[in-house]
Amino acid sequence: MKKTIILTTTLAIFAIGHTFGQGLHFGAKAGVNFANYTGSDLAGYEFESITNYHAGIFVEFGLFEAFSIQPELLYSTAGSNLKGTGENIKNELGYLSIPVVARFYLIPDRLSVDVGPQVSFLLNEKENVNISNSETFDFALVGGLTYQIIGPLFVQGRYNLGLTDVKKDADVKNSIIQLSAGVRF
Repeated sequence: MKKTIILTTTLAIFAIGHTFGQGLHFGAKAGVNFANYTGSDLAGYEFESITNYHAGIFVEFGLFEAFSIQPELLYSTAGSNLKGTGENIKNELGYLSIPVVARFYLIPDRLSVDVGPQVSFLLNEKENVNISNSETFDFALVGGLTYQIIGPLFVQGRYNLGLTDVKKDADVKNSIIQLSAGVRF
Protein backbone atom coordinates (compact mmCIF):
# COMPACT_ATOMS: atom_id res chain seq x y z
CA MET A 1 0.00 0.00 0.00
CA LYS A 2 2.77 2.46 0.95
CA LYS A 3 4.71 1.67 -2.22
CA THR A 4 1.61 2.29 -4.34
CA ILE A 5 0.99 5.66 -2.69
CA ILE A 6 4.64 6.69 -3.13
CA LEU A 7 4.73 5.60 -6.78
CA THR A 8 1.40 7.25 -7.62
CA THR A 9 2.39 10.52 -5.95
CA THR A 10 5.77 10.61 -7.69
CA LEU A 11 4.28 9.89 -11.10
CA ALA A 12 1.54 12.49 -10.61
CA ILE A 13 4.07 15.17 -9.68
CA PHE A 14 6.16 14.55 -12.79
CA ALA A 15 3.16 14.11 -15.12
CA ILE A 16 1.61 17.40 -14.03
CA GLY A 17 4.99 19.05 -14.51
CA HIS A 18 4.78 18.70 -18.28
CA THR A 19 1.74 21.00 -18.37
CA PHE A 20 3.52 23.98 -16.83
CA GLY A 21 6.29 25.01 -19.26
CA GLN A 22 8.45 27.89 -17.99
CA GLY A 23 7.07 28.09 -14.46
CA LEU A 24 8.43 24.66 -13.64
CA HIS A 25 11.38 24.14 -11.28
CA PHE A 26 12.86 20.98 -9.81
CA GLY A 27 15.12 20.72 -6.83
CA ALA A 28 16.51 18.92 -3.84
CA LYS A 29 16.95 19.96 -0.24
CA ALA A 30 18.32 18.63 3.04
CA GLY A 31 18.71 19.94 6.53
CA VAL A 32 18.29 19.62 10.25
CA ASN A 33 15.12 18.91 12.25
CA PHE A 34 14.63 20.10 15.82
CA ALA A 35 11.81 17.76 16.83
CA ASN A 36 9.74 17.33 19.97
CA TYR A 37 6.34 16.13 21.11
CA THR A 38 3.59 18.44 22.29
CA GLY A 39 0.51 17.54 24.32
CA SER A 40 -0.05 15.72 27.58
CA ASP A 41 2.83 13.75 28.98
CA LEU A 42 3.21 10.11 27.96
CA ALA A 43 2.87 7.85 31.03
CA GLY A 44 4.65 10.33 33.29
CA TYR A 45 7.46 11.20 30.89
CA GLU A 46 8.61 14.75 30.13
CA PHE A 47 9.55 15.69 26.57
CA GLU A 48 12.90 17.10 25.42
CA SER A 49 13.72 17.97 21.82
CA ILE A 50 16.00 15.87 19.64
CA THR A 51 18.04 16.89 16.61
CA ASN A 52 17.59 14.87 13.42
CA TYR A 53 17.53 15.41 9.67
CA HIS A 54 15.39 15.55 6.53
CA ALA A 55 16.18 15.22 2.82
CA GLY A 56 14.22 14.99 -0.38
CA ILE A 57 13.10 16.36 -3.72
CA PHE A 58 10.47 18.83 -4.90
CA VAL A 59 8.87 20.31 -7.98
CA GLU A 60 7.57 23.89 -8.10
CA PHE A 61 4.73 24.82 -10.46
CA GLY A 62 4.65 28.56 -11.13
CA LEU A 63 1.00 29.53 -11.62
CA PHE A 64 1.40 33.32 -11.46
CA GLU A 65 4.37 35.66 -11.12
CA ALA A 66 4.07 35.78 -7.32
CA PHE A 67 2.39 32.42 -6.62
CA SER A 68 3.29 28.77 -7.09
CA ILE A 69 2.47 25.32 -5.71
CA GLN A 70 5.30 23.07 -4.51
CA PRO A 71 4.75 19.38 -3.69
CA GLU A 72 7.69 17.65 -2.00
CA LEU A 73 8.76 14.10 -1.25
CA LEU A 74 10.94 13.97 1.90
CA TYR A 75 12.40 11.49 4.32
CA SER A 76 12.05 13.26 7.65
CA THR A 77 12.86 12.17 11.19
CA ALA A 78 10.87 13.30 14.21
CA GLY A 79 10.44 12.24 17.83
CA SER A 80 11.50 13.26 21.31
CA ASN A 81 13.63 12.38 24.31
CA LEU A 82 11.32 11.04 26.99
CA LYS A 83 12.57 11.59 30.54
CA GLY A 84 10.95 10.16 33.63
CA THR A 85 11.29 7.63 36.44
CA GLY A 86 15.08 7.61 36.06
CA GLU A 87 14.88 6.61 32.40
CA ASN A 88 15.90 8.46 29.26
CA ILE A 89 14.20 7.12 26.13
CA LYS A 90 15.10 8.53 22.72
CA ASN A 91 12.09 7.86 20.48
CA GLU A 92 12.94 8.51 16.80
CA LEU A 93 10.32 8.25 14.06
CA GLY A 94 11.26 8.08 10.38
CA TYR A 95 8.57 9.37 8.02
CA LEU A 96 7.97 9.64 4.30
CA SER A 97 6.53 13.17 4.31
CA ILE A 98 4.59 14.77 1.46
CA PRO A 99 4.05 18.49 2.04
CA VAL A 100 2.22 20.52 -0.61
CA VAL A 101 2.90 24.19 0.00
CA ALA A 102 1.51 27.32 -1.58
CA ARG A 103 4.40 29.74 -2.16
CA PHE A 104 3.60 33.45 -2.02
CA TYR A 105 6.55 35.47 -3.32
CA LEU A 106 7.21 38.70 -1.44
CA ILE A 107 10.17 39.36 -3.77
CA PRO A 108 9.73 37.53 -7.12
CA ASP A 109 12.05 34.50 -7.45
CA ARG A 110 13.87 35.54 -4.26
CA LEU A 111 11.80 35.46 -1.02
CA SER A 112 8.61 33.51 -0.40
CA VAL A 113 6.21 32.64 2.40
CA ASP A 114 5.29 28.95 2.20
CA VAL A 115 2.17 27.38 3.81
CA GLY A 116 0.25 24.16 3.32
CA PRO A 117 -0.70 20.69 4.52
CA GLN A 118 1.60 17.71 4.98
CA VAL A 119 0.82 14.01 5.15
CA SER A 120 3.42 11.60 6.53
CA PHE A 121 3.67 7.84 6.62
CA LEU A 122 5.73 6.14 9.33
CA LEU A 123 8.50 4.02 7.81
CA ASN A 124 10.50 3.12 10.93
CA GLU A 125 10.78 3.74 14.66
CA LYS A 126 13.80 3.56 16.94
CA GLU A 127 13.72 3.70 20.72
CA ASN A 128 15.89 2.60 23.63
CA VAL A 129 13.03 0.91 25.48
CA ASN A 130 9.83 -0.50 24.01
CA ILE A 131 7.04 1.97 24.76
CA SER A 132 3.67 2.16 23.01
CA ASN A 133 3.55 1.73 19.24
CA SER A 134 3.25 4.84 17.13
CA GLU A 135 0.51 5.64 14.64
CA THR A 136 1.51 5.01 11.02
CA PHE A 137 -0.07 8.23 9.65
CA ASP A 138 0.59 11.85 10.61
CA PHE A 139 -1.09 15.01 9.34
CA ALA A 140 0.45 18.46 9.87
CA LEU A 141 0.31 22.07 8.80
CA VAL A 142 3.60 23.57 7.62
CA GLY A 143 4.68 27.16 7.24
CA GLY A 144 7.89 29.07 6.73
CA LEU A 145 10.14 31.22 4.57
CA THR A 146 12.37 30.41 1.61
CA TYR A 147 15.17 32.70 0.45
CA GLN A 148 16.91 32.19 -2.90
CA ILE A 149 20.53 33.13 -2.08
CA ILE A 150 22.29 33.14 -5.44
CA GLY A 151 21.77 31.12 -8.60
CA PRO A 152 20.10 27.83 -7.75
CA LEU A 153 21.01 27.91 -4.02
CA PHE A 154 18.39 28.60 -1.35
CA VAL A 155 17.88 28.41 2.42
CA GLN A 156 14.62 27.68 4.15
CA GLY A 157 13.09 27.73 7.61
CA ARG A 158 9.85 25.92 8.33
CA TYR A 159 7.65 24.89 11.25
CA ASN A 160 5.59 21.66 11.17
CA LEU A 161 2.61 21.63 13.52
CA GLY A 162 1.33 18.07 13.99
CA LEU A 163 -2.47 17.75 14.13
CA THR A 164 -2.83 13.99 14.71
CA ASP A 165 -1.72 11.91 17.69
CA VAL A 166 1.66 10.20 17.31
CA LYS A 167 1.00 7.52 19.94
CA LYS A 168 -2.10 5.30 20.10
CA ASP A 169 -2.62 5.75 23.84
CA ALA A 170 -1.57 9.38 24.44
CA ASP A 171 -2.44 12.92 23.37
CA VAL A 172 1.00 13.54 21.81
CA LYS A 173 1.68 15.37 18.52
CA ASN A 174 4.82 16.11 16.49
CA SER A 175 6.33 19.58 16.55
CA ILE A 176 9.28 20.18 14.22
CA ILE A 177 11.43 23.16 13.28
CA GLN A 178 13.24 22.52 9.99
CA LEU A 179 16.24 24.41 8.63
CA SER A 180 17.14 23.47 5.04
CA ALA A 181 19.53 24.27 2.25
CA GLY A 182 19.04 23.19 -1.31
CA VAL A 183 19.20 23.73 -5.03
CA ARG A 184 16.39 24.72 -7.42
CA PHE A 185 16.66 24.45 -11.21
